[in-house]
Amino acid sequence: MSREDLRFVMEIEGKSFSNPWHLSSFEGEIENDDISFPYVMIHPETGEIIGYIIFWQIGQEVQISNFAVHPDYRRKGLGSSVLSRMLRIIKERGARVVVLEVRESNNSARCLYEKFGFEAAGIRRNYYSRPDEDAVVMVKKIK
Repeated sequence: MSREDLRFVMEIEGKSFSNPWHLSSFEGEIENDDISFPYVMIHPETGEIIGYIIFWQIGQEVQISNFAVHPDYRRKGLGSSVLSRMLRIIKERGARVVVLEVRESNNSARCLYEKFGFEAAGIRRNYYSRPDEDAVVMVKKIK
């Protein structure tokens, strides 16, 4: 992900989340390249940005902080493809555990994560706003 990508990333973010990140948050992720790894998904035929994933790695622990696919491209296996690639990257980088939060009501995302071996490890009460909702903390150990 680069600054030039942010116009498209912000569009996807706004269509994906009821309480979207601000532009400055994405700029901070790009600048914080010591621990932040922001990637975009590019459509192979059109070259359009159709999604993104951002994860932080500190030592052997990874936190997925933001992950979205443009609504027009969902349910086509792109999320699985990106998550699979990310898991390979972090394994090569020595990660041993991946953590994320997901809205309790986001069943499609939870199913995707479970497909990749993530397990519910706890609840963060009132983690989300607009609407207020708990987050399910999910964890995957890397072997």
